[in-house]
Amino acid sequence: MLKKRIIPCLDIKDGRTVKGINFVSLRDAGDPVVLAKKYVEQGADELVFLDITATVENRSAQLDMIAKIAAAINIPFTVGGGVQSVEDARKMITAGADKVGINSAAVKQPEVITAMANEFGSQCVVVAIDTKLVNNEWIVYVQGGRKETALKTLEWCKEAEQLGAGEILLTSMNNDGTKKGFALDITCEVAKSVNIPVIASGGAGTLKHFKEVFTTTRATGGLAASIFHFGEISIVDLKQYLNNSGVAIR
Repeated sequence: MLKKRIIPCLDIKDGRTVKGINFVSLRDAGDPVVLAKKYVEQGADELVFLDITATVENRSAQLDMIAKIAAAINIPFTVGGGVQSVEDARKMITAGADKVGINSAAVKQPEVITAMANEFGSQCVVVAIDTKLVNNEWIVYVQGGRKETALKTLEWCKEAEQLGAGEILLTSMNNDGTKKGFALDITCEVAKSVNIPVIASGGAGTLKHFKEVFTTTRATGGLAASIFHFGEISIVDLKQYLNNSGVAIR
């Protein structure tokens, strides 16, 4: 069994870390480099950087910021935002990313997943999936959560794996920023339907929420933002709690 990972997420807009609720109402959360260093010191297992407006603004992620963060940390670093091609991914990896997250472009051109996997290895390719419960059906959204697609989430996760994805970052838009807990139902379905690691994202608010997602689903990673950014929960305390609860963590 894979040990569970605690993964802080830096959502970046205009060079600053931001955090909202249900993908809107963003507020400033601090300097990305300062936060990244803090999370390494606290024992984070990995770090995710998402340039949340890159796709909407039709540009690539900020390579200078990626390089600064990469130089300041020594843990696996996933970068996403505006990835359209193998060349975009190459630039991010050259800047210091260990893994590259792809979302909207993967839906538009699924073959890019395979192309990236062939070029860099599946372990470098993280398919990020923003999902929303619509009429009792989990549906995939793109463009930073702004646009609904015709894709059903579970089917897209399976297809992403077949195309060469090495990991899935699953974010529930309904739960995002609410601090009411992860979307256990869809996370459970996805994690048991694929044979690649699944990171649960959206809704973490308490220590118990991480225990729930790790003990009731096969997710191997728990991602959170605001609770770490604003000091509501420290990674040190979270890992101690999970360890005491019998959850095998990194």
